[in-house]
Amino acid sequence: MNELEAIDRWAGLLLEQLSPKGRRAAMLELARVLRRSQQSRIAAQRNPDGAAYDPRKPRRQPGGKLRDKRGRVRRAAMFVRLRTTKYLKTEVDSAGLAIGFDNRVSRVARVHQFGETGLVAPHGAQYKYPARVLLGFTTEDRELVRDMILKHITKAA
Repeated sequence: MNELEAIDRWAGLLLEQLSPKGRRAAMLELARVLRRSQQSRIAAQRNPDGAAYDPRKPRRQPGGKLRDKRGRVRRAAMFVRLRTTKYLKTEVDSAGLAIGFDNRVSRVARVHQFGETGLVAPHGAQYKYPARVLLGFTTEDRELVRDMILKHITKAA
């Protein structure tokens, strides 16, 4: 059983005690907080276990240069646009919540999440990307889910 099934089983039993309206409110608040947590972790370039993402493969500029005019190596954070609310979507109803990527960027996210092979550029070479876990639960996320569910249950009681 993976961690999502374990959380779903545990949280599902507790959330059954709430009315459908209360469940939807709890799910909506939980989805917002979890999306923010995922966004900040992606911005920090960290896997859920706390390890840093594998660095990018060095990219050669035309003429074989890695440096810009001032002599600095060009480096930018990965997944800057993927972590925006425009692409990292949430879906909520009284039955549950889902956090995932929009259709247009889901392929890129999947390739990085699972370390698959993908095209570097359209009609370009293929590359085996290292696994960089974009969506996953940290220990803090699990505690946050527990605390928020318990807060909603005690508020409803």
